[in-house]
Amino acid sequence: MFVICLTGGIGSGKSTAAKYLATLGAHIIDADKLGHEAYMPGTRAYKEIVKTFGEDILADNHQIDRRILGGKVFGQAEELTKLTDIVWPEIRAMAESAFKKVNSAHADAIIIFEAAVLIEAGWDDLGDEVWVVTVERQTALQRCMTRDGLTQEAIENRLNAQLSNEDRISKADQVISNDDSQERLKASLEQQWARVVTR
Repeated sequence: MFVICLTGGIGSGKSTAAKYLATLGAHIIDADKLGHEAYMPGTRAYKEIVKTFGEDILADNHQIDRRILGGKVFGQAEELTKLTDIVWPEIRAMAESAFKKVNSAHADAIIIFEAAVLIEAGWDDLGDEVWVVTVERQTALQRCMTRDGLTQEAIENRLNAQLSNEDRISKADQVISNDDSQERLKASLEQQWARVVTR
């Protein structure tokens, strides 16, 4: 088993990169999906979140209403830290369990652990390598405005709230630039993939 931790900012093409690596034979484990599972009723994180933030965050079907919860933590660093302190360790444990599952079925598997907050959550030690997909700020802005239909201001706020390319690059084993065409991105990924496969 060989684990590649893949990260990048919004609009960087991180998910596009993960999807393409899946076509090359990678097993993808998506931290976002694990995060959704962590919020499900019955999990340790669910119980802890309800205990910490109150039962008014629950919808009629007892699911956590992410919008109400978001309202309680958005723009409040202390509250957000309380939430990430509950959810991030849970996602980490779920990721490690998913790695073991893949490894027991395919001992020579190459796993891509895709996580937007890889470095912020301290998950960069879960893999053998860290790959960072980068994109210039202006390109990220254009992509997100086209893709998400959000205002420039909304996207700039998100970009300002996340780590810079430099911060991510300082933790990277491989940096994959995605300022060019999809073809160039695929070529860069193929090159790295070939290196890992023949390691």
